[in-house]
Amino acid sequence: MRRLLAGDERWPLADAFVIARGAKTEAHVVTATLEDGVTRGRGEATPYPRYGETPAAVLEAVKSLSSYLQAGGDRAGLAARLDAGAARNALDCALWDFEAKAAGRPVWALAGLEPPSPAVTAFTISLGPPEVMATAAARAAVREMPLLKLKIGGADDVDRVAAVRAAAPAQALVVDANEALDFDALRRLAPDLAALGVTLIEQPLPAQEDEQLEGYVCPVLLCADESVHTRRELAACARRYGAVNIKLDKTGGLTEALALKAQAQAMGLKIMAGCMVATSLAMAPALLIAQGAAVVDLDGPLLLAKDRRPGLRFDGARVYPPEPDLWG
Repeated sequence: MRRLLAGDERWPLADAFVIARGAKTEAHVVTATLEDGVTRGRGEATPYPRYGETPAAVLEAVKSLSSYLQAGGDRAGLAARLDAGAARNALDCALWDFEAKAAGRPVWALAGLEPPSPAVTAFTISLGPPEVMATAAARAAVREMPLLKLKIGGADDVDRVAAVRAAAPAQALVVDANEALDFDALRRLAPDLAALGVTLIEQPLPAQEDEQLEGYVCPVLLCADESVHTRRELAACARRYGAVNIKLDKTGGLTEALALKAQAQAMGLKIMAGCMVATSLAMAPALLIAQGAAVVDLDGPLLLAKDRRPGLRFDGARVYPPEPDLWG
């Protein structure tokens, strides 16, 4: 008989992670493990207060499905029992891992995908004074990080990006406002960002206000993050954005993420494969979403003081598909 084990873990960060909404110094994740004495499948998720999630509530939601999973419940039934979010993500990914190991086939094969290739991830520069962000960008450039994702969201945003550009002239740049701008600020800021070589602006406006983007021709590609969780939001996003950030903690796991990616691409939207700050166990399934994505942002383990072992293999910004002993 299968049994479900669930727990929460705290992983200290190498440095404080600062965005427009606040700062944190650790990744507090929830894990789900499904095992039957022979086969073990694992998943990891990060509860996000922005969506009303707490580690305690997510852990309880995961545990609430114990009887269902012990009785042989599958991913389709899981989606009918839990809303999209961190709890469903942990369980969905654990089920994919369990199914793959029980079948002796990798997840990508079970999903009908091509074998995954290594991806080049962005590296995040936390929000801070221009000189602090410039120093962090210069360090990232030395580490051969070719794409930097800058957290913005204040009056000094142009100065921040200009300082980073001067410190890392060869790096590609994208920015993430985490809903911190209003429409007038975006219209003022976008031409300056374009002139500094920024190629994408992630979630500039609050999700509940982004209808203002309809009809706006931005000089920089706009990407939805907080505005898109599942396929339900795609039609509205297609009128407002040119790209969508797919995160498994928003979609409720790999199952919906794959469906969301396929539908978004069919609608002509570009794909950004994103993550929360978490360990390699959370990044591993997201690498399947990263295949062919316009932007990959799976640097979560690089922001930790230490990653779990075994973890993903990183070579600078290049991240390799997981070995089976990690996931998949």
